[in-house]
Amino acid sequence: MDLGEDELLLELRVKDFGIIEEMNWSLGHGLNVITGETGAGKSLVVDAVEALLAGKLDEEAIRYGANEAQIEGVFVLPQDEHILQLRELLTEKGLKADEETLVMNCELRRQGRSIARVNGHAVPKGILNQLGRLLVDIHGQSEHLSLLDKKYHLDFLDSYAHTLDLRHSFSAKAMELYKAEQELKMLAEEEKDLARREEFLRFQLDEIRRAKLREGEEEELEKEQNTLAFSEELKAFSYDAYQALSKEDAVGPSAPALDKLNEAVRAMKKLVDLDPTLKQQLSFMEETVWGLEEVARDIHSYSEGLEYDPKRLEEIEIRLELIRSLKKKYGQTITEVLDYLAKAERELEGISHSSERRAQLEEMRSCLKEEMGQVASELSKTRSQAARKLVTEVKKELQDLNMSQVEFEVSIAQEQAQEGIPFPDGESYAFNNEGVDSVEFIASTNPGEPLKPLARIASTGEISRFTLALKGVLSEADNIPVLIFDEIDIGVGGRSGEVIGKKLWALARKHQVICVTHLPQLAAFADAHYNVRKDGSGARTLSTLEALQGKSRIEELAIMLAGPQYTETSVNNARELVQKADTWKEAYLKGS
Repeated sequence: MDLGEDELLLELRVKDFGIIEEMNWSLGHGLNVITGETGAGKSLVVDAVEALLAGKLDEEAIRYGANEAQIEGVFVLPQDEHILQLRELLTEKGLKADEETLVMNCELRRQGRSIARVNGHAVPKGILNQLGRLLVDIHGQSEHLSLLDKKYHLDFLDSYAHTLDLRHSFSAKAMELYKAEQELKMLAEEEKDLARREEFLRFQLDEIRRAKLREGEEEELEKEQNTLAFSEELKAFSYDAYQALSKEDAVGPSAPALDKLNEAVRAMKKLVDLDPTLKQQLSFMEETVWGLEEVARDIHSYSEGLEYDPKRLEEIEIRLELIRSLKKKYGQTITEVLDYLAKAERELEGISHSSERRAQLEEMRSCLKEEMGQVASELSKTRSQAARKLVTEVKKELQDLNMSQVEFEVSIAQEQAQEGIPFPDGESYAFNNEGVDSVEFIASTNPGEPLKPLARIASTGEISRFTLALKGVLSEADNIPVLIFDEIDIGVGGRSGEVIGKKLWALARKHQVICVTHLPQLAAFADAHYNVRKDGSGARTLSTLEALQGKSRIEELAIMLAGPQYTETSVNNARELVQKADTWKEAYLKGS
């Protein structure tokens, strides 16, 4: 990450917080230094940032006489791959990730709840805290320090060792292994019931297949059933109809309809011979007779074909009952029953292939574990090499900061596990998505004391300077853009203050740095210098922040050197500090 001339934290607005009535602080790029007399509220500015990042305010923090306190931070989001995780989080939460600025706001009313907002959207304070951890690291009496949190140490080491691509490759394989093992677990659980399910499916398939159903069969059978059931009535009615049309064995005065019609046709022909205008009517009568003759033949054939067959009727009823039984079990229609048949066949095929799939998955798991073991082994080796180099560079930084008594180590541990992933040396280790290594930065600030986690280093000044050493070495790997150092110069003299100033300024080439200090030797390296002072307003004391430039900055440095009653000598000494710092900066930039 290279900030150049960009400010990440563009503006901090604080209202009715502690002894701050109202403050609109526009920050500069690079190293921002805050100075002021003891008790003026310098650290209160840092407390405000920390309260904002935590997403909560204590009611005691509300300025006396006010009903609510408000803190707002405006951040510029550069188009930089290093804040990709931040943009992904914003996108995930629907918080306008495409915008160039990020506005975080926290407010608290008396006897009320804290309200957190991001880009105007109310969010849980946990979201504000997540975003804050990606934007700002506070080095001081804060829990908001990534170096104190073991879970960040592996990220720092992998960034420093340039092993993130290798780690991502391992994570991808670990995800594949997880999916394979989940499927194997599912198959194992299902296997208990698979035999019973297979037997049941085979019974169902056999039942449906033996029925040999076909589309439209039920409708055809019902029609035939209806015909057979009423065959006697149908035969009688068709006989009567036929006899009325063409009574071959008629007895009595009535004559069949066709005979009467034929008689009428013969009379009509004689009429047409005398009057041809009735020819059309004759044709119609002849066509009618022909049609009725055809109908009579059809009715006769239909009647002859009717035959009551109780055996066939019984067969149809049995078949229809079978179809109804299958429909009750497998679907409301024959189509649905046949669909169930196809589905059951597919399921049975799947059960038949489950053992094959299990064998494939077990082979895949074995291969993945072997591949993961090779990648993890390479990761561990590279991390160990990088850790040794990191320790050497940090110790050099600590010597520069007059902390040569501090011991620093990078603890890399693995846990053997029979069901883990195999290394080329034959051992198997427990693993997670990042590999097999548990990484933690440990230190001892006093000779003879055992190494312990960074979070247990007691002195605020010591841990601030220690983390400065670490941040200096990890500056290229550290993606958190804004770094705040509070009380980093506790117990430090002028010479060490100058060294800290140089290191902070160098660190500020890659980050935006904010530092609260009482040392003029450190403040002389500021890219932007601010003074916090207390002003009495009647019975009230208020804290205000002012940007210092030119003469006012030199005067502030002179006061830091000699007190309020400074002399011209003190002014000259202050001016000399700034010139010396500027000369060093120029040389640093030329040499970098």
